[in-house]
Amino acid sequence: MAGHSKWANTKHRKGRQDAKRSKIFTKLSRALTVAAKEGGSDPDYNTALANAIEKAKAENMPNDNIDRAIKKGASNDGSAAFETITYEGYGPGGTAFIVHALTDNKNRTAADVRHYFTKYDGNLGSSNCVAYLFDRLGVIAIEKQAVKDEDLLMLTAIENGAEDMKTEETVIEIFSLPENHQQVNQVIKALDVPILGAEVTLIPKTQVAVNDLDIAKKILKLIDALEDNDDVQEVYHNCQLPEALEEEEL
Repeated sequence: MAGHSKWANTKHRKGRQDAKRSKIFTKLSRALTVAAKEGGSDPDYNTALANAIEKAKAENMPNDNIDRAIKKGASNDGSAAFETITYEGYGPGGTAFIVHALTDNKNRTAADVRHYFTKYDGNLGSSNCVAYLFDRLGVIAIEKQAVKDEDLLMLTAIENGAEDMKTEETVIEIFSLPENHQQVNQVIKALDVPILGAEVTLIPKTQVAVNDLDIAKKILKLIDALEDNDDVQEVYHNCQLPEALEEEEL
């Protein structure tokens, strides 16, 4: 199973993510509302909503905001006229990108996403042009130094539906099939270890090492532009960027 370094190697993203925090709650609210509208307000029977709640709590979204967004979707009052759109394309250097959006105007969103790819030397592709390069998996990231017995952790996770575990320098990541993610997550929480993040996500089967700094900078600018768009929920890619960019301001 392919590795995933989101929590271990994202220092070069932190400043920009913090700068965008004002938009995060709006996007999370939209995801919660749409999930509740499409699958009901009970996260025990609505995996998409359970995942949206998990992400919202990871961003320290107040419970009142979460409840309000869920009620808005569950009321089905017509105010949540959003649809899910997935875009696939190629970034600078032939890298692969998948973009998930929730939009009330797909023509506007498609035009924006196409513009970003073109501006930063990529191109928007057709459906499924790069999807085969990613696996959809549940991932739980745990602070390594807080784990006293990695073997016990792995055994407990596997016995409760996990597929694999990977140890990085500072992070342990547990992988599961999407349908088993919530169960594994609850078991790990019961072990009382610090969870850095938990979500169902797309993980590249292999990563493309980007050694050219100019190309790497264009990739980061493309990611920033996509993430700054109000309609874009998630940006996935298979780029392994140079560590030299971690401390560099673009």
